[in-house]
Amino acid sequence: MDSKKEPQERRKKRIAVIPGDGIGQEVIPQAVKVIQASGADVELTDFDWGADRYLRDQLTVPPDGFAMLGRDFDAILVGAFGDPRVKTNIHAKEILLGMRFKMDLYANVRPVRLLDAALCPLKGVEPKDVDFVVLRENTEGVYTDAGGVFKQGTPDEIATQEDINTRKGVERIIRYAFQYCERHTKLDGSPRNKVLMCDKSNAMTHAGGLWQRVFKEVSGEYPQIIAQHMYVDALCMQMVRDPRQFDVIVTNNMFGDIITDLAAGLQGGLGMAASGNIHPGKTSMFEPVHGSAPPIAGKNMANPFGSILTAAMMLAHLGMAKEAQKIEAAVLGAVRQKKTTQDIGGKLETTEAGEWVANQVSHP
Repeated sequence: MDSKKEPQERRKKRIAVIPGDGIGQEVIPQAVKVIQASGADVELTDFDWGADRYLRDQLTVPPDGFAMLGRDFDAILVGAFGDPRVKTNIHAKEILLGMRFKMDLYANVRPVRLLDAALCPLKGVEPKDVDFVVLRENTEGVYTDAGGVFKQGTPDEIATQEDINTRKGVERIIRYAFQYCERHTKLDGSPRNKVLMCDKSNAMTHAGGLWQRVFKEVSGEYPQIIAQHMYVDALCMQMVRDPRQFDVIVTNNMFGDIITDLAAGLQGGLGMAASGNIHPGKTSMFEPVHGSAPPIAGKNMANPFGSILTAAMMLAHLGMAKEAQKIEAAVLGAVRQKKTTQDIGGKLETTEAGEWVANQVSHP
């Protein structure tokens, strides 16, 4: 046999697992359980970065932490950060925003998909009506924390918060949106063919003007894709009025954060929402959209499906489409059979819902 034609052994994909704080420590183990049940050829390594470690030794991220993640791992699975014991939330900022900024994970990808009509608060909406994706610029905007306070604590106090937008940052997320539209289909197999840019350029004229100019230029390179625009306030109204009109939405960091929480309401709440933080060709990070939810942490009642669907999204990104599809099908089955937590109509605890999905995934 010609040695050049011999199949090469596929290297295990290495995944860093960082459960974080609060319910992250409950839902991420369920996602891990489902990944293992799927038979995905991966190697999982746990990290204890979070509030507990910070309170113990004042360490948020080791000095070479981000370099190590980018060098040694193919993907990162993250839970949530935020703990009332850390008043400044410094650990959350340094770990989560640190990964996004220092690893340059510029495309925050948040699919909005309704698995069952019973989960949507809108009347007459079917699963096929809610199937779009929001692409959020992930490394600029107001999240850079540029600005300051002058004369704090006095009647003359002044606070400024600057919205940072670079030509490079705006262009690459807009281009990513058109490329995403070209390469992805809807759940029913139909092609995606619309990219809508959302801004508030009638008020934020400088930043909005840059987004407008770049969007017009880049959209001209993709004549087969319909280019659209809405102001963010109009988008929020239309998202509730008729979500069927949306396909791919691209926007800045802050607006993307806000509208995806609204969009999550269309698919059953934040407990159902998955996301990825992507830099094509580099180690990317995946996290459920929800936060650490301190009021319900430790009660075994958090919905694990956002984390499980995030795990499926991560596996698909790593080229494991078969395993990802098995997981998504199992979650769909759980929703339809009410094998879910209470927030979406079931009676199961977090661990029970995760176990049910894992059992379904493990079947050939």
